[in-house]
Amino acid sequence: MSETKNYIQSLFTQNKIPISINRSQLFEEFIKAEKNISAVNTIKENQAMLKKNWGIQNKVADIMDKQLIIPNGNVSKPYDVTLDLAKAGINGLKYTTFDGFEKYGLSYNSETQTISGIPIESGDFKVTFRFRMEEENDDSELHSKTIPLVINADPKSLWKEIPSDLDKDDAWKTANYWKPDRANDFAQLGAKHLVVASNRGRSHANVGSCRDDDYAFAFLENTGWSIVCVADGAGSAPVSRKGSSLACEGIIEYFKYNFTSEQLTLFDIDLKQQHENATEESSKRISFFVYDNLSKAAHHAHKKIETFALKAERSIKDFHSTLIFSLYKKYDFGYAVLTFGVGDCPIALVNKDFTEVKLMNWLDVGEFGGGTRFITMPEIFTGDKFSTRFGFKLIEDFAYLFMMTDGIYDPKFVVEAHLEKLEKWKEFIEDLNGKNEENTKVDFSANNNNIANELSTWMDFWSPGNHDDRTLAVIF
Repeated sequence: MSETKNYIQSLFTQNKIPISINRSQLFEEFIKAEKNISAVNTIKENQAMLKKNWGIQNKVADIMDKQLIIPNGNVSKPYDVTLDLAKAGINGLKYTTFDGFEKYGLSYNSETQTISGIPIESGDFKVTFRFRMEEENDDSELHSKTIPLVINADPKSLWKEIPSDLDKDDAWKTANYWKPDRANDFAQLGAKHLVVASNRGRSHANVGSCRDDDYAFAFLENTGWSIVCVADGAGSAPVSRKGSSLACEGIIEYFKYNFTSEQLTLFDIDLKQQHENATEESSKRISFFVYDNLSKAAHHAHKKIETFALKAERSIKDFHSTLIFSLYKKYDFGYAVLTFGVGDCPIALVNKDFTEVKLMNWLDVGEFGGGTRFITMPEIFTGDKFSTRFGFKLIEDFAYLFMMTDGIYDPKFVVEAHLEKLEKWKEFIEDLNGKNEENTKVDFSANNNNIANELSTWMDFWSPGNHDDRTLAVIF
């Protein structure tokens, strides 16, 4: 009763309504009247409701002024984001939901405040954030706030895949040294197996031009030696695709006709001597043999390109190509591995128990200011660095002998220094075994007849900024 009396007295005072002394008894009766008590209670309830409504509306307005950012998504990539509303300054919410996510392949969990799914459409969109304040009833109307949503396109979808032989006849193909956009092989070479694949890069596919990389291999039955070549035609040279194939052909050609059993007899003896009790003399003879034979093979490849260029009435520079090649043979005491390289394509030998990796060549990067050297450059053979382009290794056994162009090396190893780090090669092998974003695996087993296709598929991996041809040869 006293609350009602105080409220009415305060109300009358504010409105300058006097209560005379002779009306005191009347006022007492007035404040006791049930309808007046009810009226006061109604007024107080309405005042409380007004204050509550204003408080809610004020908080809603604050939320409307806040910036709620939804992280960007990417088409075809799993999306899983938990909103941190408190960090955005949005507090005091009882319930939240979103309208509009479903048509973009996403959904919202109101309990965990998590947005998840796989975006199916790219663009700048708008979704509606709906919410209810803690002070509001469960059946009250939800408030709405428009939020921007950005879904980036799948970068792969921006690249075209135009066949290099599109609308081209056989005469054009012959005249322009056309080659298939993809090539791969699997073969037994001596006691080991070779799987090799060469894929045209996205930069070529986007404009319908040819693959510049190439490879070749052979097993010389009369001597037991195996040869594998990999070449990368220079992107700046107009017909480097022919230069790379000629370089590989030249190496195979040379060894087929010049690596004879008679010539190798003394070398076999020196290798056995090197294994059992290496001497300075045997080491020198081996070094000379490697230098003499591999340099002649490299020079033969150079001359083959030079002769072809003259007949085609073109500059040899039009055929610029890097070149690496390896020879290996199994003996009773282990394997002999011989290598040569010019350009920026690495050769690496990983031992059987994965405790050591040996980079069998140095790359023409860094020291030359990033300038790649090519087998088509005559100065290669007269430079003081020529004698360092050869590699030799006697090893009991090996797990892998890798040969690759920079289309593989650049995205997977990034810098030259990583090529000499065992852990980087272990990561690379794990990648080949399926530990990658695409979960693409190559099964390195001798009875896997699909291995060449698996390697070719693995080489389609996505790497921003790396869209060159890719060639990888693996001897295992």
